Amino acid sequence: MKVTNPQSSSVVMERTTGVATVSTAASKMETVYERVHHLANGNAVVLFSVSGCCMGHVAKQLLLGLGVGPTVVELDRETAGMEIHALLYRLAAGNDQQQPIPAIFVGGKFLGGIETLIACHINGTLVPLLKDAGALWL
Repeated sequence: MKVTNPQSSSVVMERTTGVATVSTAASKMETVYERVHHLANGNAVVLFSVSGCCMGHVAKQLLLGLGVGPTVVELDRETAGMEIHALLYRLAAGNDQQQPIPAIFVGGKFLGGIETLIACHINGTLVPLLKDAGALWL
């Protein structure tokens, strides 16, 4: 049987094997990973948050107060927000952090959440990180 509609072929595959669902989910997560990777590497500082989140607001204000204009991605306003949140949760779990949002990337690398951001600020390592990333000039 020749199928010309790719969507109908994936439905047929799902019904017969169940493999297409896993493959589709994996490719979607890969696309989400690529998007996060592109954002993190294309901007000095990226802040993933949720609009109205008080800790996201604290992170933004801290960075703005230091003279850094982060790229802010509000997950509740993104079409792939839930998938990005799941990816950030996995990244945070790998760094022994409980709360993945807000998530901060500096210089293309995952810094962590609000706790890590504030700890770096207090211990004096945040400004050098921001300078190395090109987010601060002075």
